[in-house]
Amino acid sequence: MKIILIILGVILIAFSAVQLFAMSTQNDIETYSYTVVKKYDSFEIRKYEATLFTAVKMPSNKYNQASRKGFSILAGYIFGGNDRNEKIAMTSPVSMSLEDSMTMMFMVPKNLSKDSLPQPNQSQIEFKVEPAKTVAAITFSGWANDKRIQAHKAKLKSALDREGIAYTQRFSFLGYNAPYEMVNRRNEVIVELEAKEKAAPTAAE
Repeated sequence: MKIILIILGVILIAFSAVQLFAMSTQNDIETYSYTVVKKYDSFEIRKYEATLFTAVKMPSNKYNQASRKGFSILAGYIFGGNDRNEKIAMTSPVSMSLEDSMTMMFMVPKNLSKDSLPQPNQSQIEFKVEPAKTVAAITFSGWANDKRIQAHKAKLKSALDREGIAYTQRFSFLGYNAPYEMVNRRNEVIVELEAKEKAAPTAAE
């Protein structure tokens, strides 16, 4: 019994150390910055500037399948799977389009450009500029899966309909945490708004 308690204690200490490390490193990761335009009870309106991403299109529309495969491909590229064996800093969040075939994207650090990036070893990886856009975003915690993503997508659509805010069908999922982070997980579903939807900025991220 004593040995079991010691083992459990070691596991708990190791788990706590990993989570503390994860929380400390989150502050050092470059993020996809935005300006908050307006806050509502369950969602907010944001503006994003044009931003460069690495992207890979997956044949599946299931989050669990597409996220594992897509993450593996893009992580391989930034961890050295390119023509210069060069590592590129991880950024946050990871973005996935919510379409019949999902596209996963990693933001390129702002100190790099399309011309300065090394070429990927895998041909399905492409460099993609996301244009400036205005979106509505709903946030939820915990672990993401297909059911939860679809539920929050529906919740966001209902909230926008109630407010009379016109939106496109370009929905995306944003995941902010590494797989080993167990606490303070942040997930979002966003949708691009119709161009006519405008509001005066009130706050910045």
